Amino acid sequence: MNLTWPQVLAWRLSRQFVSAADGPSAVEIARRLCGVQAQVASSARHAVAVRGAAPDPDEIERALWQERTLAKTWVMRGTLHLVPADELADHCAALSTLRSWEKGAWQRGHGVTAAEIEAIIDAVPKALEGASLTREELVEAVVDLTGDAHLRQALTSGWGALLKPLARLGELCYAPPRDGKVAFTSPRAWLPSWPAALPPQEEAGVRVARSFLAAHGPASPEMLDTWLFGGVAKKAVLRAWFRDLAPELTEIDVEGAKLLALTEHVDALAATPPSREVHLLPGFDQYILGAPRTLEALIPAPVKAKVSRAAGWISPVVIHEGRVAGVWEGKDGQIALELFEQLPEKPLQRAVERMRRVLTGEG
Repeated sequence: MNLTWPQVLAWRLSRQFVSAADGPSAVEIARRLCGVQAQVASSARHAVAVRGAAPDPDEIERALWQERTLAKTWVMRGTLHLVPADELADHCAALSTLRSWEKGAWQRGHGVTAAEIEAIIDAVPKALEGASLTREELVEAVVDLTGDAHLRQALTSGWGALLKPLARLGELCYAPPRDGKVAFTSPRAWLPSWPAALPPQEEAGVRVARSFLAAHGPASPEMLDTWLFGGVAKKAVLRAWFRDLAPELTEIDVEGAKLLALTEHVDALAATPPSREVHLLPGFDQYILGAPRTLEALIPAPVKAKVSRAAGWISPVVIHEGRVAGVWEGKDGQIALELFEQLPEKPLQRAVERMRRVLTGEG
């Protein structure tokens, strides 16, 4: 089957609850998107709200801290995400196939020895057993348990790099903040849906790959690798996942690129016409993050630097016909646009007004 990128992008917009803004809940939006990046909390809220059928500004907080149906932790590419609590173990099992903290270069880069990172990995679960600790409290507990005062400096510098292996191993996630401070706990104690043990990575990886293709397909194993691991996965692991998933897949030719789609979605993909819509999406949106930055059908090369900026910053974008047609920012309750091409006025104004309501909490 042959498809065009405009068709594929239009299908993704629909599949990701952008076109109809018909996402049923924050949890189900996060499930469909394979997680919502939450490095910037406001971007995560806006990504959910712009897709929601009935946006509720308090929904994410309820799902995280009261209902415990969402979890917040470091997963894909070592970045903070909101993921459905009942899918977190799959992400952890899949990601734990890459144990970068065991490499000398990683240890030297973070100022610890192999013995020290092993001690941290051993101590954190003990410190968090039945407890919720702020970062400062967790650091002191690890120092007490290990007797290694050097770890105080290593654990308090940077952006939590030495805690990320614990998140990947399923031993740490965010807990309700205390006195305005970030707090951590154990998924085992915090999440009612947490399993007795992490699932086998072979099974978990297939489920993660399936979910990725269901939102961001058609795609290649390399595209999954870039989204999940940052492009450094073990190739044998990826091959095994896609081998086991093969009975559910169909190869699609997208303008010369041989990509894989879930067979159940092939008819819908083929029937999807190119989009004529205009949408505003927030920074770090999954519609952008789920695709390679080199995909010119999505991000034209002349504007790439405006979208994918220094230090991994992904700009809020204006989407027209599936591709990036501008960037925007909110200023004093207003939306300032920087357009790269002329857009149809009425659809643009509808998209701006929808995002304005999202930013102001009007739904």
